Amino acid sequence: MLRRGIFVCFLLGILIILPLVLLAPQPVLAATNYVTRYLQVTEPVPMELDAEGHTRLFSAQDLTAGKRLFQQNCLNCHVGGATLPDPTISLSLASLQGATPPRNNINSLVAYLRQPMTYDGSEESFWCRQVPESWMSQPEIEDLAAFVLRAAQKAPGWGTDDFES
Repeated sequence: MLRRGIFVCFLLGILIILPLVLLAPQPVLAATNYVTRYLQVTEPVPMELDAEGHTRLFSAQDLTAGKRLFQQNCLNCHVGGATLPDPTISLSLASLQGATPPRNNINSLVAYLRQPMTYDGSEESFWCRQVPESWMSQPEIEDLAAFVLRAAQKAPGWGTDDFES
């Protein structure tokens, strides 16, 4: 009789827990949907690495990882590509291109994240946190930069007042 009671409790537990697990929000799936829908990435896309035009392919998984890193580390100040501490400078492609030096390719954006400078490049900036290698590896920071640049290229409203997130 005791075995039957334990078995019934076990089955009831599974019947209660299984739907909760299956119906739980899936953040990775949501990020992947954003990447495929708004960034229009299903196959690897070439992203500009440097001003000389060298490129590297970034997959939907790479950009999804970059989006996750952006959400964890940048979203407080950069909702939808805006820049809350200085709303005149967003993460739009035009703003990234207009910086000194320009921040519109993977290597230049990574360099900025490693050592943030003011928009005109004249001095160190304290608005954006410095991202050392000990915090974010080179592949991670490149995925983050690729996400920001692809969002600036493709995401509706990225870096404007009427963003979609």
